Amino acid sequence: MSGLILSAAFLFSASAAPIPVILDTDLGDDIDDTWALAMLLGSPQVDVKLIVTASDDTPTKTRLVAKILDGMGRTDIPLAQGVKNSDNKINQAQWLGDYQLTQYKGEVIDDGVGALIDEIKNAKDKIALCVIGPQTNIKAALERDPSIAEKARVILMAGSVHIGYDGKEGRSPEWNVVKDVPAAKAVFAAPWEITMAPLDICGTLRLVGPRYNAVKVSKNPLASTTIDNYENWVNRKQHPADSSSILFDTAAAYLAFDESLMEIETVKLSVDDKGNTVPDENGRPVRCALRWKDREAFEQLLLDALTKTSPAK
Repeated sequence: MSGLILSAAFLFSASAAPIPVILDTDLGDDIDDTWALAMLLGSPQVDVKLIVTASDDTPTKTRLVAKILDGMGRTDIPLAQGVKNSDNKINQAQWLGDYQLTQYKGEVIDDGVGALIDEIKNAKDKIALCVIGPQTNIKAALERDPSIAEKARVILMAGSVHIGYDGKEGRSPEWNVVKDVPAAKAVFAAPWEITMAPLDICGTLRLVGPRYNAVKVSKNPLASTTIDNYENWVNRKQHPADSSSILFDTAAAYLAFDESLMEIETVKLSVDDKGNTVPDENGRPVRCALRWKDREAFEQLLLDALTKTSPAK
């Protein structure tokens, strides 16, 4: 896609104001959410206005995000608890330990759906709503106030158009959709612009070797807190010592503020009952990142965000 026809929202320059972003995240399940959060916090192009926890045991996930923000030096960002729909254990419990919200100096909001609605409606311009987990909170917000679709653009890590997990040809039902299919259908039905990072773009995305090791040895709190969580993540031993796991969500974090390293195509998609995002002439237009223009540059951007940028606001 030609850079000449990119949305003006993505034409960030050093002199531009940072792009306001709401992050809705199921951090506490796969570790990639932690990397994506660190990437956003380390990107000067972004101003994270609110973080909302999503899916399963959101009270515990809120404690986890609070401790991470504490470690990363970003307790200035409001944190809100999303819809709880199970007591499933988080996968970073060992790192969380007995940390309690009473230890957290930042603002914590009990009603994450309400906070999300308020942040969207109070925004001066259309705000970027970056959703990197199941879309449960977004469905609840649309039900409470459908007008939010007029004041937000949505960036999703979701779906699979032509390529599935691990770079395999053919579509896969992707976790963030499968986990709450009715929520994904509700988000697709709303009249906002959707930009999506499907498995096609991020299903093999890792930092490996020198780039991973540069994050591992960095003293930047964005990097050190991320690596501490990764090393204590329940699935850490399933991945090589010199490699991250697959960092799906970092692709959506990037799309919140830039698109120049990816090829974007508008595809009409529908969500079927099994959680597939299916090309469909009767589907809704979705701006999909399907291929890399420069994956090497993206990996370097991610590395720099975690290691070279001051986390201070």
